[in-house]
Amino acid sequence: MLWLGAISSGQAAPGQPVLVLSINDAIGPASADYLIRGLEHAKAEHAQLVVIRLDTPGGLDSSMREIIKAILASPVPVASYVAPSGARAASAGTYILYASHVAAMAPGTNLGAATPVQIGGLPGPPKDPAAPPAAPTGDKQSPQIEQDTMTRKQVNDAAAYIRGLAQLRGRNADWAEQAVREAVSLPASDALRLKVIDQVANDLPDLLRQLDGKTVDVAGQPLQLNTAGAAVIERQPDWRTRLLAVITNPSVALILIMIGVYGLMFEFMSPGSGVGGVIGGICLLLALYALQLLPVSYAGIGLILLGVAFMIAEAFMPSFGVVGFGGIVAFVVGAVILMDTDVPGFGIPLALILFLALVSALLLGGVLGMAIKARRRALVSGDAGLVGSLATVMAVNDSDPYIGSVQAQGEQWQAQCQTPLQVGQRVRVISRKGVLLDVSAAADAVVQGD
Repeated sequence: MLWLGAISSGQAAPGQPVLVLSINDAIGPASADYLIRGLEHAKAEHAQLVVIRLDTPGGLDSSMREIIKAILASPVPVASYVAPSGARAASAGTYILYASHVAAMAPGTNLGAATPVQIGGLPGPPKDPAAPPAAPTGDKQSPQIEQDTMTRKQVNDAAAYIRGLAQLRGRNADWAEQAVREAVSLPASDALRLKVIDQVANDLPDLLRQLDGKTVDVAGQPLQLNTAGAAVIERQPDWRTRLLAVITNPSVALILIMIGVYGLMFEFMSPGSGVGGVIGGICLLLALYALQLLPVSYAGIGLILLGVAFMIAEAFMPSFGVVGFGGIVAFVVGAVILMDTDVPGFGIPLALILFLALVSALLLGGVLGMAIKARRRALVSGDAGLVGSLATVMAVNDSDPYIGSVQAQGEQWQAQCQTPLQVGQRVRVISRKGVLLDVSAAADAVVQGD
């Protein structure tokens, strides 16, 4: 009730706390989840202000827009503060700074470079600024023209978006558009002079002292802050945010895919223990959940799955490496083009891709080695294992001592011999005719390969 009364009176109550959230990495699904839930927590705690401490190289457009929507809809005012000295609010961080009710920076920080990076496809060759526009080659546009058109669309959309945020908060809209179109940056002192930001503060206590008594517009209503001496609550990322940050790392997602697929493969090859199936299933589901949150190339996913399928097929139906090594090539190409964005922090290192390919090649080599060894091994079952083996005479026909029964490989057989048989005698199997074995005395038998 105290919080509601403060809003209606247009002034924050002295006892209302200030909630501090921190972003110290690229902005992605985990950052968006952390900030959105932090704003909800600030509302539940009746906070008078949320301070987002920023130090980011940028991030995903989808996550950035989720954060900005939450800031614009928040009933608690938000102050974005680029700190400490040496920090930056580049790319997506600049948009968040412009969307906040208060924009502040520490000395020695910078913001800007808000041009959207290329999304989708491979970068084209550098374009000569002095070169004339390419002429159409037919009814269809050339790939370069289509790429330039897509780039212009992205830049125009981003410029209009940040200009709208600047006009909403009463900040320098011309420089905001310039940051998008020309990727320019500003240090803190120049940003304050050009009215890109509202405050320059040495640290958080200094920022709260400067904001004390400041009036901000929240949901169309003025609200005067009362931050002098207010309690500061630091809300750190919980286990859910940390887990989401780990699994939405593209490198971790790729590793989870490999663990999941190989775990299931080993479970199918030797069922019973359940360890491979359980671990593989969990890892594969986590990887799929992460991929649906990330800007991935479906062609890359398809090539990775095709490559893994080829390697599994090689394990079950050995083709002496042709299918398996084709699968390794498909996996490497798919992993290289998996991420459909050039945003810093969301790439997969080539060294990791090659390492996983090497591990797959070693596993494939082990499977091929076992297949070749099994191919060269002598048969020990059926007629091939029975002929040449030793047997023991169990009984002799009373009327014909050349016929009796023998025990061979744990089974009872009828047998005939060229010499009289005796109970307990050791004989060797020469051949089989149905259920009848031809045997000879062990000392007289000659067996191929024995």
